Amino acid sequence: MFKKILIANRGEIACRVIKSAKKMGIATVAVYSDADRDAEHVKMADEAVHIGPPPAAQSYLLADRIIAACKQTGAEAVHPGYGFLSERASFCEALEREGIVFIGPKVKAIEAMGDKITSKKIAAEAGVSTVPGYMGLIDDADHAVKIASEIGYPVMIKASAGGGGKGMRIAWNDAEAREGFDRSKSEAASSFGDDRIFIEKFVVEPRHIEIQVLADAHGNCIYLNERECSVQRRNQKVVEEAPSPFLDETTRKAMGEQSVALAEAVDYQSAGTVEFIVDKDRNFYFLEMNTRLQVEHPVTELITGVDLVEQMIRIAAGEKLDLKQADISINGWAIESRLYAEDPYRNFLPSIGRLTRYRPPEEGRHGDHIVRNDTGVTEGSEISMFYDPMIAKLCTWAPTREKAVDAMADALDRFEVEGIGHNLPFCAALMQHPRWREARLSTAFIAEEYPDGFENAAPDPATAERFAVVAAVLQRIADERRAGISGARFNQSNEDARTRRVAVVARTDYPLSITQDGDVFTVTVEGSKAVTVSTRWRPGDRLADLAIAGQRHAVKVERTPGGFRLRQRGLDARVLVLNPRAAELNRLMPEKAAPDTSNLLLCPMPGLIVSIAVEEGQEVQEGQTLAIVEAMKMENVLRAEKKAVVKTIPVKPGDSLAVDEIIMEFEK
Repeated sequence: MFKKILIANRGEIACRVIKSAKKMGIATVAVYSDADRDAEHVKMADEAVHIGPPPAAQSYLLADRIIAACKQTGAEAVHPGYGFLSERASFCEALEREGIVFIGPKVKAIEAMGDKITSKKIAAEAGVSTVPGYMGLIDDADHAVKIASEIGYPVMIKASAGGGGKGMRIAWNDAEAREGFDRSKSEAASSFGDDRIFIEKFVVEPRHIEIQVLADAHGNCIYLNERECSVQRRNQKVVEEAPSPFLDETTRKAMGEQSVALAEAVDYQSAGTVEFIVDKDRNFYFLEMNTRLQVEHPVTELITGVDLVEQMIRIAAGEKLDLKQADISINGWAIESRLYAEDPYRNFLPSIGRLTRYRPPEEGRHGDHIVRNDTGVTEGSEISMFYDPMIAKLCTWAPTREKAVDAMADALDRFEVEGIGHNLPFCAALMQHPRWREARLSTAFIAEEYPDGFENAAPDPATAERFAVVAAVLQRIADERRAGISGARFNQSNEDARTRRVAVVARTDYPLSITQDGDVFTVTVEGSKAVTVSTRWRPGDRLADLAIAGQRHAVKVERTPGGFRLRQRGLDARVLVLNPRAAELNRLMPEKAAPDTSNLLLCPMPGLIVSIAVEEGQEVQEGQTLAIVEAMKMENVLRAEKKAVVKTIPVKPGDSLAVDEIIMEFEK
């Protein structure tokens, strides 16, 4: 077994690999850029080596820097994590030349499966079901349109060397095929240094289901069941689960056996994932094979009990796989929510900044469920524009899917993140969505259910009343605290003032009365029966753990003038707690109108202007491309929302803009 390994990665996956290595008694070496000097993976490792400036192309993507770090520290092997150099055959070859072990598959498998065109040919030869498409190289946009027309729309335009949703577009007509080819080619060139593109049939109402495989150098290969990854945004996975609620045992077995056949066809040795598109009739088609550890590997670990990182290390060290196919079963249900630095209220656009508050829920077993949080940040960490926006992977396990979903909903409610925009409210709301709970999913789920992004919906009557009760209890506790301050002018001696309140939720009044007996409160909302509430919340706490009518609730709390901001299950409400007279006057207060920005194109995220497609004085049509902004390694096309004339363009290509900075102004 190795005595020391280097992790050629950063963030949560570097921390994850370090945990397994430490458990195995293996010393670890971290590498870091200037941006990651104080990162968590640097602190966790036994040693750390600086490898360059923040841009990945000048640090984490430089194989020679990684090899030099291995020589400097005496690391015998390198675990690449995912992304960066994890699927680059040239890196694997360079390590071999230096006598350093690559903790992953051999060059042959990486090369064969890393090229999507080659991989589909090999898959077909191995008897794996594949999607109809054009596997040759595509010359230009006109050629792409011709091929797409022959295959039949809709089609998927994809980068041959792509991954993570980059260099990928869906086209429904010739115009979209032409633009999709140009954008995919550009993204592929900038992200992978390889602008080759291929086209295949797009399966309508598809599910994205993948099979985890493990293979050693002694001819043993098994599959560890499947993961459902259909909840995606722009082809980037957001929520995953294992097993899939859609597969039956027959389909699972067929997919697993075909995945093993593909792995054996390329002499695969390590952990790998074979991804499939599955249609509504459970027909499945090979999508690609990822020759690395997947982001969503924890859900497989939770239902099988197999540490995939440990297995990768043991296989790389030459050990024989000690697991047989008969040893792999499905124990319970696991769900993973990816916490991204993306603002759902701005159509999931990237957000950067410092985590002023980062308090994940407590990990471990909680009754009949387990909570796990894989992360690479702590409170005070900075989310940089240079790397992937994922902050953490929150996982829950329970005996059934329903219980795992409920456990995830509660864990998300207890996850406190402040300082940046993030998708935690969306994930929390998703856990309540009927389609999600009923497992009626496809890869178009988010696009169909949230076409304009995620909006803060008004709470339903039952939730609004619960928020009113919670706010009243919190206000009562705050009032008691202030009343007990020595010498304070504030006085709560009037019993009527202490018991009568009006909670205002979404401009609706909830008259109520409240009494207290220690930590237990009795609240009666006008027209409803009394409910008991118990809590140990104290002013200043940002999370309130309450038992309301015997049911536990976790509610995020923020003090605001006259009341509280309460957040739960993806809902965000400001609740006023007033005396009856103040509530009467509050109803007369006008609502402040939002500023009119309809004549402005604002930068929706911090990013770089790649190109400006129009000129000052030009008339633009609805849907016309105005500009392209690059952020978090993705190109975002900004289009005209209506017909207009461009008045001014105060920016130029190459400019770095902050969120809401003006890109162009239109004539009114």
